[in-house]
Amino acid sequence: MSTITAADVNKLRQSTGAGMMDCKKALVEAEGDFDKAIQILREKGQKVAANRSDRESSEGAAVSFINADNTKGAILTLNCETDFVGKNEAFVTLAKDLVEKAINFSTKEELLASDFNGITVAEKLIEQTGVIGEKIEIGGFEILEGAYVGSYVHVNKIAALTAISAPVANAEALTKDISMQVASMGADTLSYKDFDPAFVESELAARIAVIEKDNEEAKRLGKTLKNVPKYISFSQLTPEVIKQAEEDAKAELKAEGKPEQIWDKILPGKVQRFISDNTTLDQEKALLDQNFIKDDSKKVSDYVKGFNVEITGFKRVTLG
Repeated sequence: MSTITAADVNKLRQSTGAGMMDCKKALVEAEGDFDKAIQILREKGQKVAANRSDRESSEGAAVSFINADNTKGAILTLNCETDFVGKNEAFVTLAKDLVEKAINFSTKEELLASDFNGITVAEKLIEQTGVIGEKIEIGGFEILEGAYVGSYVHVNKIAALTAISAPVANAEALTKDISMQVASMGADTLSYKDFDPAFVESELAARIAVIEKDNEEAKRLGKTLKNVPKYISFSQLTPEVIKQAEEDAKAELKAEGKPEQIWDKILPGKVQRFISDNTTLDQEKALLDQNFIKDDSKKVSDYVKGFNVEITGFKRVTLG
């Protein structure tokens, strides 16, 4: 049996990321054979991975990578079981290595099958499962291309990408701000104009059902009832609906005894409030129609107009 030196142990640690004691045990079992020791550690990883396959992996790190000319971006989450491991420097470094590789692929499956220092990424994750002792897997995975792509990562928990139609001045600031908006608020589409009418109607019906059920309980307890909405998207606010809102606002002002000569100053605010109260679906799911998080007096669309550019796409991944 060959003598196991500290240099042998360190070499195995650098190659696999395993702990000192695990590397020493593997080398002893392999009788000093480096390749066999690596295989022993990988087999350990496979056993741990199999035993922990049903564990929840909702912690980890969200990371992003943008190519040199800002025309393509990648984001992913590397998931693990505990926040302690998710904050580990070696774990975060692995996540960053993976997202840099991800820029060359279109799908998570392609990334998992790609080479990682002589083994596949999928095998590397199994190896690291054995090293760390927790289930490790790639969760969210997104690629975005465009004339200019920027990103934002929120405390290693949420990552977002934004693509715009041209590499305009201050493109980096714009795409970071919009990616921050996407990370913070989420969105499913660019504009309320993209909603299918049937989808809007089904969403409205579902929300009414929830509110009516809550109101039954509130009434029983003598609490204030919630308003039941008639509309939830600007796509439902026809010119006739807006006109009726104006008439209702005028009637309200008259009932309050407000002089007619000041109505013109008050009406726009009341109508805008009506629109805001009846476009909740847009606020939740349509990026351009959301209030801008850095200035809620304007919509995201208003902010973007100042750059003479269009948003062509966005992506988001999150832990949990």
